[in-house]
Amino acid sequence: MTENIKQAAQPEQATVLVTSGTGKTGRRVVERLAALGTTVRSGSRKGEVRFDWEDDSTWGPALRGADAAYVAYYPDLAAPGAVEAVRTFGRIAKEEGIHRLVLLSGRGEPEAVLAEEALRESGAALTVVRGSFFAQNFSEGAMVEGVIAGEVAFPAGETAEPWVHADDLADVVVAALTEDGHAGLVHELTGPRLLTFAEVVAEISKATGREVRYVPVSVAEYAAMLQEYGMPGAVAEWLAGLFGTLLDGHNASTTDGVERVLGRAPKDFADFAREEAAAGTWGG
Repeated sequence: MTENIKQAAQPEQATVLVTSGTGKTGRRVVERLAALGTTVRSGSRKGEVRFDWEDDSTWGPALRGADAAYVAYYPDLAAPGAVEAVRTFGRIAKEEGIHRLVLLSGRGEPEAVLAEEALRESGAALTVVRGSFFAQNFSEGAMVEGVIAGEVAFPAGETAEPWVHADDLADVVVAALTEDGHAGLVHELTGPRLLTFAEVVAEISKATGREVRYVPVSVAEYAAMLQEYGMPGAVAEWLAGLFGTLLDGHNASTTDGVERVLGRAPKDFADFAREEAAAGTWGG
């Protein structure tokens, strides 16, 4: 492991592959690395650097000649098949001489931990970044339409979650990619306080000046809703079940991960809501 760290290229010399480079976190990581002067490859299914998690023939060419990679697996590390996919990615990364890997993982996901271990087999200097639910799920994800319609349905009950800002997570990822001292570490990131879904939509209501309410539903009801939107039944049931597991209360705590890495407090959900409302994300 020490030898791998010594071999890692300096930030200004490094070439970094960002998988899922147009995604919620990947896009932010690409922007930050480019601003630092790092050579960045933004991998995506249809972009200039082709990278598709469903086509492993695209992985080697995307990795070739790079020094490091940000690994954001789609759809989730807890998804069926993720462990083997990530293990294969790690093997290819090793063959291509990648020295440093940063993996996006889920907080409190036992299946994701198995994927972390599979990637660790590559022998590269690995940093794991585990994030709580993103605040941006309400501005860039599936819940945007609900916010605009004034009603957000989700199987969370009264469970509180320490919502993390995607900007904070991206800043931590970039630090792990460009600075020494992160290899072998697991950074667990959350926002500064716990908020239930009802409290979250109340923050959005306050920021937008119009009523948005939370409607708790069961896991089965949410799976049925996803299928109504066209999601295949098996995928809908898996995803709804994952949400139900993650929101059973075991993640209802905050960490100091953002502050330890960045030297500042994480962004609060209320600030996120005000920023998005001012940007017109939810109309008006």
